[in-house]
Amino acid sequence: MLGGLAKTLFGSSNERYVKSLGAIVQKINAFEPAISAMDDAALANQTLLFRERLANGEKLDSILPEAFATVREAARRTLGQRHYDVQMIGGIVLHRGEIAEMRTGEGKTLVATLATYLNALPGEGVHVITVNDYLAKRDAEWMAQVYGFLGLTTGVIIPNLTDQERRDAYAADITYGTNNEFGFDYLRDNMKYDRASMVQRPFSMAIVDEVDSVLIDEARTPLIISGPTDDRSELYMGVDAIVRQLVPIDYEKDEKQRTVVLTEDGTEKVERMLENAGLLVGANLYDFENTQVVHHLNQALRANVMFKRDIDYIVKEGKVIIIDEFTGRMMDGRRWSDGLHQAVEAKEGVQIEPENQTLASITFQNYFRMYPKLAGMTGTAATEAAEFYDIYKMNVVTIPTNLPVARVDEEDEFYKTTEEKFGAIAKKIREHSAKGQPVLVGTVSIEKSELLSEFLKKEGVEHAVLNARHHELEAGIVAQAGRLGAVTIATNMAGRGTDIQLGGNLEFRLHDELEGMEEGPQRDAAIEQIKAEIAAEKARVIEAGGLFVLGTERHESRRIDNQLRGRSGRQGDPGLSRFYLSLDDDLLRIFGSNTLFAKMMRNNIEDGEAIGSKWLSKAIETAQKKVEARNYDIRKQVVEYDDVMNDQRKVIYEQRADIMDADTVGEVVTDMRLETVNSIVGEACPPNSYPEQWDVAGLKEKVSSMLAIEAPIDEWIRTEEAIGPELVEERIREMADEHVNSKAAELDPETWTSIEKSILLQNLDHHWKEHLAMLDALRQVVHLRAYAQKTPINEYKHEAFAMFERMLANIREDVTRTLAFAQFRMAPPQDLPELPDFLTTHIDPLTGLDNTGDYDGGAAGLVFNQLPPLGIPQPSGEDLGTDPAQWEGLVSRNAPCPCGSGLKYKHCHGALTA
Repeated sequence: MLGGLAKTLFGSSNERYVKSLGAIVQKINAFEPAISAMDDAALANQTLLFRERLANGEKLDSILPEAFATVREAARRTLGQRHYDVQMIGGIVLHRGEIAEMRTGEGKTLVATLATYLNALPGEGVHVITVNDYLAKRDAEWMAQVYGFLGLTTGVIIPNLTDQERRDAYAADITYGTNNEFGFDYLRDNMKYDRASMVQRPFSMAIVDEVDSVLIDEARTPLIISGPTDDRSELYMGVDAIVRQLVPIDYEKDEKQRTVVLTEDGTEKVERMLENAGLLVGANLYDFENTQVVHHLNQALRANVMFKRDIDYIVKEGKVIIIDEFTGRMMDGRRWSDGLHQAVEAKEGVQIEPENQTLASITFQNYFRMYPKLAGMTGTAATEAAEFYDIYKMNVVTIPTNLPVARVDEEDEFYKTTEEKFGAIAKKIREHSAKGQPVLVGTVSIEKSELLSEFLKKEGVEHAVLNARHHELEAGIVAQAGRLGAVTIATNMAGRGTDIQLGGNLEFRLHDELEGMEEGPQRDAAIEQIKAEIAAEKARVIEAGGLFVLGTERHESRRIDNQLRGRSGRQGDPGLSRFYLSLDDDLLRIFGSNTLFAKMMRNNIEDGEAIGSKWLSKAIETAQKKVEARNYDIRKQVVEYDDVMNDQRKVIYEQRADIMDADTVGEVVTDMRLETVNSIVGEACPPNSYPEQWDVAGLKEKVSSMLAIEAPIDEWIRTEEAIGPELVEERIREMADEHVNSKAAELDPETWTSIEKSILLQNLDHHWKEHLAMLDALRQVVHLRAYAQKTPINEYKHEAFAMFERMLANIREDVTRTLAFAQFRMAPPQDLPELPDFLTTHIDPLTGLDNTGDYDGGAAGLVFNQLPPLGIPQPSGEDLGTDPAQWEGLVSRNAPCPCGSGLKYKHCHGALTA
């Protein structure tokens, strides 16, 4: 009660904070007369003056008012748009590394120019992250007019750029791009073999547009770079044929967790069918030999039971294309992981592409936390404020609108069934459209969009459908959704990036109607006529009540509902919003099926009858909060597990960078050899033991197989009474050093350093890739430790650390062994091979859903460790000859064996023997 009174008297903490920023806005406005009086050259020269002041020790905060006033004037001259005072507040919030929550239509793209320009002045680069390639390119071209006028350079990162184009874009003062492109470039950079081929430079600041979509929704899924494994198409098809014969009583499904498990009877039934099909080893499905079959069976079950065509994916031109659950868009080239996509391909009878193996991965949480300063903007962030602070240490600041919001948000209406609900919706749409009010309808899937479309056709209502089947037309459809009587059905409105303007969008009409018309009086007259038509139509739309936003279902996140609502009532326009719900909706069916409300609806509401009240809307909001909390737990768990890997990833990536930057790596290699010798001697000759207790034969064998030397240990023991493990270790190390140094002496120092670097990097990458696969496997099974009253995340940390230690030991041994046995012959130098493009995906490890990602194409079939070793001249076919005995030292140990077996050379003819 006292808190409410204090809030009434003094305002909320957010209101007080925003009010405090008013003093800075006044300083900005005070500079406006002087800056407006400057000519273009003087205004553009402001950038040089600001940079001189920064070089002389001034801070960004002290030049903020003048810099913001400069950007405002530059925007007015180049774009014809002047920043409002509330947009200045948004710019200050972004500069301070906070999240600016601004309603749809308040000009977030323009707001970003303020903080972007100011933080680009030191010359360290600012990244502006958007949710899709269209917006990245559009915003970069649009706002580059302002930046270019002020003397700053702008780059944009979109798919299918060359490395040099990416390098140039990152070298610009301001770089636009999508979260995926930035993340994948970071991973690819840390797979390269020399610093000069990397494209990114050290991070400085990132401003994230639609920050809730990027850092919350998409943060449930890590970015993964992978390469294909062996083809198992026949096994997928065989298992799919068996799963198709199962009936619902053979399995149990959990729609909340999106999992399917066989019942006991179902397991026996499947075992018999697999046995008859010759796919089972023995009679027990869960024998160790059948691990692969169990994996395929589980994925085939999920594909057939949980994943629905036209909801989770569509089939187009013989390919299974994933539908983004948040935006409803098709995601060409993006694939589910862990064999799930192959299982869906088998289900749909299309060509099955090979599975993939993880080569590098990172979560968005850990990627964006690498930026020293991180800011964001969106229309809906307040509901996730706690998560933004917990994970990213960013506060959410709600910015007031430039004009008061005139939209009316009506209570939800509830129906018993989907058919009754859609029938009522169609009638309501016809009623509003008939009086000239434009209607925007939000659905949650393609299936629901097309179902509603059928209802509208029966009612005789003309409408446009915006979903994954027609997403290439989406900007034009959205832009004209505010025209008189227009009816637009959208699968999801999150991140569409195009404002709905009442009366129509001038830019799109000019493009559609005047494209190809030459400049001149006739074109000018046509433009004026279109402007007059839009103004007249806008007046009629406002008279009809503005845009009516109609939601056909509540999303599990309140933010998505608010994004849909926010499409109406922009810049003070009138508007209306209402949601229509039924007991068949996923949110109510899965998360509220046993509530008092659901039982009351079933028993007391007549067919076709609708009810609505604040109490019911509150109940729905409570259900949404529960789902949001559950999803937060999922994301938090992803972060907890990735934090373990992140510490290890930093070590590996820092080591790679140190190796690439070093003039020589001789000390690193020598230290590895020293530790390897220490390890093998310590194992065979325990401390404080006598020679007769040593495993001399085992030690000699290891010294020979790992160091390529023959140590006379027997003779040392026989001739010297005081010999101990320390002396044995010292002598073996001296012999090993001498052996390798004699090889180094045969080559010039530069070539030898290149060889050492190449061997170090290749071994590091190979073992890191294997380590990632083991961590993936560990994460999938570690939850079973809970049955032993152990905390899974603690068990994961403990085992992951032990695995990492083993990996480092294996790297030391492999590097030592490779240099000891390597033989080098000089050949004409060749150009270093380019790092191939890999399959890049962005998948959810907990639900299996693909959120977003991209396909780099080209050489995706190449696996990382099959690259020829950089820095070592590669032999021709003539050099190799046909005798495998002559291949030693000519063929990279990680390259395919020249015999054509498909195995790596080190596992085939290059296998080391004692």
